[in-house]
Order: sequence, then C-alpha cells, then structure tokens
Amino acid sequence: MGRMLIEAVAAAPDCRLAGALARAGSPLLGQDAGAALGLRTGVPVVAEPGQALRDSAFLIDFTRPEATLANLRACVAAGVAMVIGTTGFDAEGLLRIADAARHIPLVFSPNMSVGVNVVLKLLEQAGRALGSGFDIEVIEAHHRHKVDAPSGTALKMGEVVARAAGRDWPGDAVWARHGHTGARAAGSIGFAVVRGGDIVGDHTVLFAGTGERVEITHKSSSRATYAEGSLRAVRFLDGRSPGLYDMHDVLGLKD
Repeated sequence: MGRMLIEAVAAAPDCRLAGALARAGSPLLGQDAGAALGLRTGVPVVAEPGQALRDSAFLIDFTRPEATLANLRACVAAGVAMVIGTTGFDAEGLLRIADAARHIPLVFSPNMSVGVNVVLKLLEQAGRALGSGFDIEVIEAHHRHKVDAPSGTALKMGEVVARAAGRDWPGDAVWARHGHTGARAAGSIGFAVVRGGDIVGDHTVLFAGTGERVEITHKSSSRATYAEGSLRAVRFLDGRSPGLYDMHDVLGLKD
C-alpha cells in the first residue's frame, strides 16, 4: 500500500511527497522512498514520525493500530492533517482518534475506495427497504496476510445495514457458525470470512428473502483504488477546520 501511495503522489500534479515512514528495523530505512518503483523522489524512508512530518501538511496512514496511534500523536503535535485507512482499532483507539480530531482535521474510513463508499450508500437504502422479511449476510475475502477479521469494510457494511434496518449493532451480529447451530435467529446478521492468495478485497452483502435474493458486491483488483481515494481525502482536508470526517464527507454522500 505504501508503494501505491508513493506512485499515486508522484503521478498527481498537485501533490508532492514530503516524507515516508517505515517501522523501526525495516530494511527500507535510509533508502529513497521511490526506489522499489524505480523512482527517485529525494525523500529517504525514516522511522521517526517527527522527522517525516517536518515538511509535511498531510499524513496518509495505512499501517496497524499501534503504529497509527503513534503517528496520530505526532500529527497532533505538528499540526499535520491526517488520513487514516488503518483498520482493527479497539474502543480505546477509536476514542483517541476522535479526541485527536478536536485538534487536527482528520479523515478516518475503513475503506478509502470511492466505489466501496458508494456501495455503503446503496446498502443504507437497501437496509431500509429490505430490513423486514430478508436475512442478511456479509461475506468478505482478502489475501492471506491480512491480520484482522472480519475486515473493517465488512464491519462497516454490517453496521450500515443494521442501523438502516433497525437492528441492534453489534448485538445482532453472528461472527461464526460451527456444529449444530440450530435455525437462524430472526434479525441476525451473519459474517463469513475468506483468507487466501493475493485477493485484494471482495465484499458482498446478501439479502435473502422468500423467492428472491439481492446481492450488492464490490471487488477490488488493485490497491491503487485506495491510494486514489486517499488523495481525494487529502484534497478534501486542505483548508478544513479540525474535525472527524469520513469518505462520505469527501464524496458528498451525506444526506
């Protein structure tokens, strides 16, 4: 994802790469940030957030929760706006993000894809119309290296549908089925997870009724879509007041 972001920034006429971060001990440290892409950016990869943010106006973060929260502290200290595409935060982590947004403008979304966020809007409408008389299942698939499950996008899809359908979230979620489970509980929302190969990200929400099924699906074939969405988020944040925004704000999808 880092390589995709660097490539997208290099191709964008209104953007300039000002810093690049990697974990301590990474073999990339000290290298030019564009080396893996055959690009010469003049920006070395560093491990210290303060150093990377010295000449930066925005930070785009796709890491893991503990790294994101450390970078978040550095952004608040430096007054740098932030785009967070990391998933897997616990309740405390979400509170820390909300608190930071009182000091800096911040876009936080479980999925930066433009298409996924349009799908979330469609799911809101479908949940309202199909919330009664239809069973709801969320199915997602990702590459073998993904460490959290279900994906942040799948969780967001479940939440959007549950709230639109008037169901309890996350109380009505069913995370796993094994053995003699009995009949499906009325109003439940099931989740199924696939991990394998190099799948970038597939998500389907299935509404199963009597005599008919409705499926709303999004499939990613490249991480470039997340990079392009992140740059749209950066452009949205330019000149914004502190606050917690999401991709629906960025794309003008809020009612």
